[in-house]
Amino acid sequence: TGNWLLVWSVISLALTAHGCPDKCLCHTASKTADCKNRGFTEIPARLPPEIQILQLQNNRIWRINQNAFTATPLLKILDLSNNSLSSVAPGAFQKLRYLQVLNLTRNLIHYIENKTFSFLPHLKELDLSSNSIIRLPETFGNSTGNITLLSVKHNKLQKMERILLESLPNLKVVLFKDNPWQCNCNIFGLKLWLESFLYRGGISDGIICSAPGIRKGKDLLKVPYELFGACPLRTAHLHLGSSHHHGLEHRSSLKHGPHGELGDSGRASCEPKPKPRPVSLRHAIATVVITGVVCGIVCLMMLAAAVYGCAYAAITAKCHKEHLAPVRQHGTPEEKEPFESSLA
Repeated sequence: TGNWLLVWSVISLALTAHGCPDKCLCHTASKTADCKNRGFTEIPARLPPEIQILQLQNNRIWRINQNAFTATPLLKILDLSNNSLSSVAPGAFQKLRYLQVLNLTRNLIHYIENKTFSFLPHLKELDLSSNSIIRLPETFGNSTGNITLLSVKHNKLQKMERILLESLPNLKVVLFKDNPWQCNCNIFGLKLWLESFLYRGGISDGIICSAPGIRKGKDLLKVPYELFGACPLRTAHLHLGSSHHHGLEHRSSLKHGPHGELGDSGRASCEPKPKPRPVSLRHAIATVVITGVVCGIVCLMMLAAAVYGCAYAAITAKCHKEHLAPVRQHGTPEEKEPFESSLA
């Protein structure tokens, strides 16, 4: 019996070590590959294809190749926290169709490109906290609508696109803490979204303003709507304008330099541009003309109704008078006879 146990132990160890990268520990029972604290600079090769949990935290990984996870399609949990990633190539995770949790905290990521997390239909938790992210895209990618938790705390975000959050309809928890949020017109859409999100029962740690100076330290939800009044016109024209106008405004914003975004004078980047004003003027003139035409038609209809009423009243009166005249003439003698007979 002892010999059989020894043989079985050797076989188990051999199976466990089979296909496992050097310096990693692979556990067959839990389908886990433990590769943390091993000094890796890239995703290790020869990972067991059946693993579902990959622990790569506390390494020096600085890039992710396009085919890094081709051999591990069943991964559900991927922990890449505390590494040296400065960017993530779009499609780097697209082979992980069963991925549910992606931890990218404590890296050096500066920005996230559009569709970076495409084709992750089962992704539920995305943690991007404790990086140096200055910009988030309008979409994380196709098939990312099942994300329930998103953390972007401890980054360098000044604003966040409302369209990104609206593309995540199943969000339950969003963490915004410790970002230099610019509470000007650029964050107005985020304020509206956050109010609606909390009303629906969502959970958030809130947004604390860092600029402009008069709003520093204030909760975004407590900043009155009136303070954003100078900016919606420009926002509307950005959405409604053509790509040509968008390019012109983009070049114009570059001329302002970093102070338009980073300084306390962030309102300068939000002031309505003079060019769109003729459009508003044309709209106003068109509105006045249409209102005048409608009022004229209504007045004509009222005048016609009055004339018709007067004519109808006159005709009715005339007919009534003609009808009563013969009745009165025939009725006079008949009315006198009883009176004269009574005298007799």
